[in-house]
Amino acid sequence: MDRDSFFNNLENQYQNKLPFVVYSRPIDSVIKCWLQNDDELRTTSDFSESGFVFSPFDLEKQSILFLEKFCKHHILETNYLEVEENTTESTISNLNENEHVQLVSKGIKTIQKGNLEKVVLSRVEIKAQNDDNPFTIFKRLFNTYKKAMVYCWYHPKVGLWLGATPELLFKVEGKQVTTISLAGTQPFSEKNVVNWTKKEIEEQQIVTDYITNQIQPYVQKINIAEVETVRAGNLMHLKTRITSRLNENANLKAIIEALHPTPAVCGFPKEAAKTFILQNENYKREFYTGFLGELNLKQTKARNNNRRNVENNAYSVVKTQSNFYVNLRCVQLKDANALIYVGGGITKNSVAENEWQETVNKTKTIGNVLD
Repeated sequence: MDRDSFFNNLENQYQNKLPFVVYSRPIDSVIKCWLQNDDELRTTSDFSESGFVFSPFDLEKQSILFLEKFCKHHILETNYLEVEENTTESTISNLNENEHVQLVSKGIKTIQKGNLEKVVLSRVEIKAQNDDNPFTIFKRLFNTYKKAMVYCWYHPKVGLWLGATPELLFKVEGKQVTTISLAGTQPFSEKNVVNWTKKEIEEQQIVTDYITNQIQPYVQKINIAEVETVRAGNLMHLKTRITSRLNENANLKAIIEALHPTPAVCGFPKEAAKTFILQNENYKREFYTGFLGELNLKQTKARNNNRRNVENNAYSVVKTQSNFYVNLRCVQLKDANALIYVGGGITKNSVAENEWQETVNKTKTIGNVLD
């Protein structure tokens, strides 16, 4: 399908107030879209269906499902999308500094008392939005953040969300499970070498230890790669890749409940951190720090990578694939405003004013592509 037809289909879907998702994973230059053929709100609780899932931070709330069989699917292969670039510097006001510093200070005190080891505290920044066309923003995100899961998701009964998240929650291909530990944040600079602080290294290790402990009952072997520094837009992070193989009796829902929400978006211990967040943040995260992605899609591969064998269904294997990304670096478009969600991990070594500045840096990831 050519680019004009691809985005015309999306424009028509949006104008007709019908659900859709358009997205590109960081593994290739393929853009996919799912166009639901009605406006019914479908949900999942056991994650056994095939489709595209959009889940909130709090799994006690509804996980929205675009069922594969009720959607049209289109694919566009491209490295770049023509779009009017935003040449102005982001002018996000960031006015609620005192409130966030007080919240972080309360989190630090709670950790120092021994009730928590880490808690992730966030806020929402509201920016007036001049252009309400989400596909302009999506195209800019796609052109800018090649190593992120870039998406635009819409349901008339839920809302409109866009994002460019660098963080894989986990993916399953057959029995192979891959997840990453991502934490620690510093601004990217062409001139300076990144020097990670004790606080940032500790924060990232908490996430790695948590993931390995949580998945251990469901897998046969866990392989932990070396820690590396990675870039995500204008930010740098610490990252560790973790791979394992599912036990025969393990199911997808169990892995989701074991890992979500991770310490990278919630804290540790998980339930205590989640309770602190829900009681103290004073706003609803909704789908921020939730997850989204392809659910139980069948994937056919030739054993010898011969395309003809796949087409002839000879010497090929069929695997079920799921891949979920944590909904970070995201924005909700609502009532001519852009609601930008940002946060940071708090440990005993955190400095409240520094944590505020980290959230300011993170607003630029989305802010720089908004009008």
